[in-house]
Amino acid sequence: MPLALAIPAAALLAFAAWRDVATRTIPDGASLALALFGLVLRCAEGWQAVASSLAAASGLFLLLFICHARGVIGGGDVKLLTALALGLPPIGSFQLLFATALAGGVLAVLYLGLRHLLPALGIAPARPASGAAALRRIAVAEARRIHRRGPLPYGVAIAIGGALVLLQSPGG
Repeated sequence: MPLALAIPAAALLAFAAWRDVATRTIPDGASLALALFGLVLRCAEGWQAVASSLAAASGLFLLLFICHARGVIGGGDVKLLTALALGLPPIGSFQLLFATALAGGVLAVLYLGLRHLLPALGIAPARPASGAAALRRIAVAEARRIHRRGPLPYGVAIAIGGALVLLQSPGG
């Protein structure tokens, strides 16, 4: 993907990751915009490119939907990964899953370390003050989630994996 096109997609991924950290939700608009953006790019490469991307994204959706039904992955994560797959060739979808899995492992290790580091930094898992700055409120809320061993914001791993694939792929 050309850099001029990969940067807006990476910005959408960054927004989705930020929202996932802040609220544990991934905006539908970000997934929809990425899906439309990817399909338009694949249309420029011909109907065979679109068909192969649709097939790969459909297979990925079915696999992820089963995981979602079993409580392994969130619905927003399913939408975001499928939306990204729509703009990639089938090998790009495989690379996306691989990069996302690696980023997810790093994220998990980071969260394990943060469980011990946050109290040392003076960020207690307490109720954030309503007048506190947004970043501080998110840090305190995240400390509470980490303390309770809540779910990881896997949208961050998806965003990192997606950005890596989008920025490294030459186009198709």
